[in-house]
Formats: sequence, structure tokens, C-alpha cells
Amino acid sequence: MCRALFLGTGTFMESNNSISEESLFPNLYSCTIAVIGLGYVGLPLGVEFGKVRKSCHSDSPLTRKVIGFDINCQRIEEIKNGIDTTNETSPEELSSATLFEVTSDPSSLKNADVFIVTVPTPIDSAKRPDLLPLKQASATVGKALKERAVSQKESKFICNPIIIFESTVYPGATEEICVPIIEEESGLVFNKSFFCGYSPERINPGDTRHKLTTITKVTSGSTPESAEWIDSLYKSIIQAGTHLAPSLKIAEAAKVIENTQRDLNIALVNELAIIFQKIGIDTLDVLEAAGTKWNFLPFRPGLVGGHCISVDPYYLTHKAEQLGYRPEVVLAGRRINDGMALWVVQQLVLEMAKKGMEINGSKVLVLGLSFKENCPDLRNTRVIDLIEALKSYGMEAEVVDPWVDLKHTSRKYGINLTKTIPQSVRYEAVIAAVAHKQFKSLTINNWKELIQQKGIIVDLKGIVPRKLNPIRL
Repeated sequence: MCRALFLGTGTFMESNNSISEESLFPNLYSCTIAVIGLGYVGLPLGVEFGKVRKSCHSDSPLTRKVIGFDINCQRIEEIKNGIDTTNETSPEELSSATLFEVTSDPSSLKNADVFIVTVPTPIDSAKRPDLLPLKQASATVGKALKERAVSQKESKFICNPIIIFESTVYPGATEEICVPIIEEESGLVFNKSFFCGYSPERINPGDTRHKLTTITKVTSGSTPESAEWIDSLYKSIIQAGTHLAPSLKIAEAAKVIENTQRDLNIALVNELAIIFQKIGIDTLDVLEAAGTKWNFLPFRPGLVGGHCISVDPYYLTHKAEQLGYRPEVVLAGRRINDGMALWVVQQLVLEMAKKGMEINGSKVLVLGLSFKENCPDLRNTRVIDLIEALKSYGMEAEVVDPWVDLKHTSRKYGINLTKTIPQSVRYEAVIAAVAHKQFKSLTINNWKELIQQKGIIVDLKGIVPRKLNPIRL
């Protein structure tokens, strides 16, 4: 039997002497796309696909219908009202995506030709990959494919659906975990009646310079033909272009090592900070001097949290251990970075002891809770470790963060925080944990007004005036 592939260009690729309609892919320019999961990754992606526009690399108009699906009904209502609590898309961007509709009704997914899964892939308390959201999303897609097949049964033209995963996974997870679930739920056969792709997300929360369309997109597919189609799909909206990886596993591996590399580099400078503290020299001064060499990498010490850098290495090491190899370097870097919050608090306690300050019951102001500056993202923030370490010494932490959602923080972490720094209150210690612009704008007198006479400032981000002699990483 012939295999024919519709690449969306209006032409067919043929082999043998006949055309099999059952092997056709969706129309590249007018297919219906379902984005599963509307968080930091899924919403910007759905919005970009949902714009009436021409392809970035041709004059072909894009008239795709885009279904944004999320199980969080509150999130759906917010988006419908033009509100994105992640701050990754503006109300103007949401309104510009006229072909984009959001829903929490899974039955609407049966109308899709392409499914893009962008659900969270966190780690559990034992630092093992938590694939439950991914498994649930795969089951949802499988059920939608089954309904889709029934609804299109009488149709003369049936195109094979494509499922693309963007969630971070270990190499091999798409084919080992997701595909069997989809096959079981749908009754369809992989690489015969549906195809898969993997295109790792590269969203950088809070970054207004590096956005979805300006970052090169890595793509891949489960067959050479589906890989070309998937690459063309993304190429139509990504101004920076795409990189077609040879296989799903290679694309999956590329994602986890991007952040593993960053994690290890930060672990190195964190360990250097510990060494330089013992020597009695300032780490940032050393890095500034070393940075005058053209090929010195500009990494800075600090707390390593977030949805990627502090998580992805555990996906890689999980797979390595499955194969009988115990990673040494990667896990060593993780241990250093995971232990930095406690080390910082220990330095504060030592300094308080030197000054004869009462430690138990002392009040400490923590500036910042999100995992990075100028964004509301709390995923895997290591400032929580800092707060827990303070409590372990009997200290009382007051937290200020002008970016995060107060109700969400209280519900998730049990922390009561404020948006603004309390007035006329002086603390035994202040920790500058996150470099929000509101904290960077504080004057030397503002900092002085926050601490008691013997008060101590701990500066994790290099934003406190040096004249105040803060403890610095």
C-alpha cells in the first residue's frame, strides 16, 4: 500500500502507485490545534497559534482554530476575562488571538487534529519525576482521539492526528509512558493511525526579551515524515526558526541538559562562594575580576529554584539510574544548590552570635518569595527553604513580595505575606532574597531604616549598598 503525506503545501508525496487517504496529515495551515494545559507555556503558545496572520516563512495565511484546554475552571474564566495571572500574556495579546478559544470541557477536544501537551512535570518529595499530570493529559488525549475517530467515521477524508509533547521529561518518556496510554485509551496504533512529536518548551518566566517566537524551537517527530510536518508547524509561528532533531529521545535529552548545564555552573559558583567566605574575600568581586576574560562564563551564586533548573537534572538522573548508572557530577551539583538556603541562614546565625544578638524569637524580614525577580512564579522557589531554616532556629520570618498572589501563597505554603515593606518596623535581620525592581530601588537610608542598631543584612542578589557591609554570597 502506498504512503501519502499531506504536508500542508497543497501537494502530496507518493510512493508505489496509489494514494492512501488514511495516511494523510492535517492541513498545515488550517488544522485545529488543541493546547492541553494553559500555564506559563501553554497559554502563550495557544495565543500565538490563535492569531490570524501569515506564516513566518511563507505568504500562506494561517487560519487554524485553536482550543485551549485546562482542568482549572478558575484559570479558564480568568483567561476569558482577559486576565493572565502569570503575566506572560497581556490583555491585548489575548484579545488579538481571535482564533483561540479556551475551555475546561474535554469533549471539545474531539474536534482537534493536533494536540500539544504543556502540563507541569514536577518532582515529588523524594526528588523523583512526578509524571501524574503527564499521564492524565495522555489519557485525556487518548479519549479525545477515540471520540474523534467515531465522529469522523463517516467522513470521506480522515487525517491522522498528531500529538506533540512540550513538557519536560527524561529521554524516552514520550514513547515509554505517553504513547502506551494513548494507544490504550484510543484504540489507535502508534505511527499508523496517530503520530507523536516532542518540542521542548523554552519559556523563561518574566523575561520580556526572550519570548516564544524569538527563541529557536527544537522539534522532532516519531517518523521522518511527521517530524518534517511538526517542524513546519512550529516554523510558521517562530520567527527565530527551528532545529529539527533526529529523534524524540534526542529532543527530550536536549531539554534536560540545557538546564542541567546551568544547574552545574551555578553549583560551581555556589561552592566557590562557600570557599571564598572561609578565605574572607567577596565572591562577586572575584567573579567581576575573572569576568574580564572573554570566555569566562557569567554565572552568579544564589538560590536555585523554579520549574526547570532545579527539576530537570532529576529527570536525567532518574533515567540514568534506571539504566544502572549512578550520576556523580549532576547529583553533586544538586546537593550543593539544594543546601544553599540552610548555609545562608547558618551564616546569619553565626554573625548574630558574634554580635551577642538574641537568635530565638528574633524577627527577620525576607524580601522576595518568587523563584526569580519581577515575576509571580512560585514554582519550586527555594526561598521557602530559607524561611524553614529561619524557623528551625526559632526566628520569626516576615515575607514581602509585591509580585506574587497573596491568596495562592497562603493556600499553598501557609505563609502570610504582604505586598509592601512594613513602615516604622526595625528587624534584627533583613534578607534580600529576590532582586525585584521594587527592592533594587531602595536607597541606603531605606535599608538603614529596616534594621536595628546591630541589625544584619544578608544580600543574596548583590542589590544592597556595599557601605552597609551586608553578608553577601
